[in-house]
Amino acid sequence: MVLGRLTHFAFDAVLVSAFLAGVKRSTGLTPSLKSDTLTESPGIRKWIDSYLWVGETVMDQSVAVMGSSGYFERTR
Repeated sequence: MVLGRLTHFAFDAVLVSAFLAGVKRSTGLTPSLKSDTLTESPGIRKWIDSYLWVGETVMDQSVAVMGSSGYFERTR
């Protein structure tokens, strides 16, 4: 039961990170980490950067898989 809940939270965290990566790609908006006293710690800042990197990686891989699939097409 605990493992299922932990997996669910991890999956949700990756989805939120991928969503933030999509927002960054389509609008250029990124979280502002300059004024927050919590992010003054190098460990926390590194964790946030790693978290956002996971989302960008998932986004890149998803686009690559969808682009090579016959179920999706690019429209402009």
